[in-house]
Amino acid sequence: MGWETVIGLEIHVELKTASKMFCGCDASFGGEPNTRTCPVCLGLPGVLPVLNRRAVELAARFALALGCSIAPLSVFHRKNYFYPDMPKNFQISQYDLPLATAGYLEVDMGGFTRRVGIIRVHLEEDTGKSVHIGESGRIHGADYSLEDFNRAGVPLMEVVTEPDLRSPEEARLFLQELKGILEALEVSDCRMEEGSLRCDANISLRPEGEGGFGVKTEVKNMNSFRSLQRALAFEEERQRALLQSGMEVVQETRHWNEEEGVTQPMRTKEYAYDYRYFPEPDLVPLELGPDFIESLRSSLPELPAAKRERFRREYGLPPQDVAVLTSSRAMADYFERGVAAGADPKAMSNWMMGELSAHLNAAGIDISEVRVAPEMLAEMISLIAAGTISGKIAKSVFEEMLATGRDARSVVEERGLTQISDEKELGKVVAAVVAANPRSVEDYRGGKEKALGFLVGQVMKETKGRANPELVNRLMREALEEGKG
Repeated sequence: MGWETVIGLEIHVELKTASKMFCGCDASFGGEPNTRTCPVCLGLPGVLPVLNRRAVELAARFALALGCSIAPLSVFHRKNYFYPDMPKNFQISQYDLPLATAGYLEVDMGGFTRRVGIIRVHLEEDTGKSVHIGESGRIHGADYSLEDFNRAGVPLMEVVTEPDLRSPEEARLFLQELKGILEALEVSDCRMEEGSLRCDANISLRPEGEGGFGVKTEVKNMNSFRSLQRALAFEEERQRALLQSGMEVVQETRHWNEEEGVTQPMRTKEYAYDYRYFPEPDLVPLELGPDFIESLRSSLPELPAAKRERFRREYGLPPQDVAVLTSSRAMADYFERGVAAGADPKAMSNWMMGELSAHLNAAGIDISEVRVAPEMLAEMISLIAAGTISGKIAKSVFEEMLATGRDARSVVEERGLTQISDEKELGKVVAAVVAANPRSVEDYRGGKEKALGFLVGQVMKETKGRANPELVNRLMREALEEGKG
């Protein structure tokens, strides 16, 4: 029997606000433990929450971008559970009346498009952070745990998809596309290593060709696209082995162990009634008027899919270039600033996909942190186009630009790297190389084309790479052809 994989995602996004969801505490990442707290986010007696307007705007803005319907009235509930990282012993969230419902996202899955439904987008507050002290690093086997409540109360948006994904790879591609939209909207910084973008996945298997759903498990602790795909691939294989052997899949929550590459049981899966939801008595229902919604809709920027199409149409770039250049808002902005400064689109793309990307990967930094501004790269490309420097010299120049932040022209002038394009000057060097390498000359005249490359290389060596390659090739061919008769 064949099995079909069914996956739905629950994505948690920390919103890009200055303060927490229901109080004025600093919502930025990090800080000394428990220094960004107050009586409200710690749930002390006698305090009242006040809803963060900016968090509502960001979540509604994102929901509109996914074609969701914004509820004219939504309600906050108390979700009760007793974990150490919940200082109030409940989380303020939304339950049966969420902010937005019924959206979708179409994702290119490499040869076909998958339309993934969005069940709901709702607002809640984040939990604190438990630090388990011990060899395992997890609560099981820990000697003791420490609690940091700096993150407790940070605005959080949860996005729940329909179970429309059919493979671990599709789940990864979907999350990457969603991240691009979040960045384009400036809803979140999406730093997965800091927990700004987190994903839980529900996965089950069913016999191919049948409707309904199998027993699902929820997989947690996936903090990268790679982890998401690996965890789901393992769980897919684990469930398939159980079903094929006649055993049953247990509905439970499982932890992804990155080091061992396996999922491990955490707890039996909770149900909604386990949380004892009831309306938050200290917050009034949230009503968003049509004017407010339309003002957000009219402010939506160009989204990644539209940007990719425009890059293909406007710049004439191949699909591979477009995919890389639009992989993040920062990357796309860098490219377009370079083109606006006069760089040829394909040349700009080549340098960004080649030397610049290699530098970013080696340094472990984002393009927004690089020392070379796009206008500086555009200037260097213009020097190549004008014949001032060669492509080979440009690589050396670019390395110094990346290391020092200096512009291309000053590097070229200081190091005397201007390309030699004077025919008389290069003609003398070509003549000297021909005279000094009679065997290679005879090889070329005897039909060995590779000998030309050697002779041109000798000219480049003599000029320390400054000779105009095209001109050298022409002059060398002319010199070799002259002596044939």
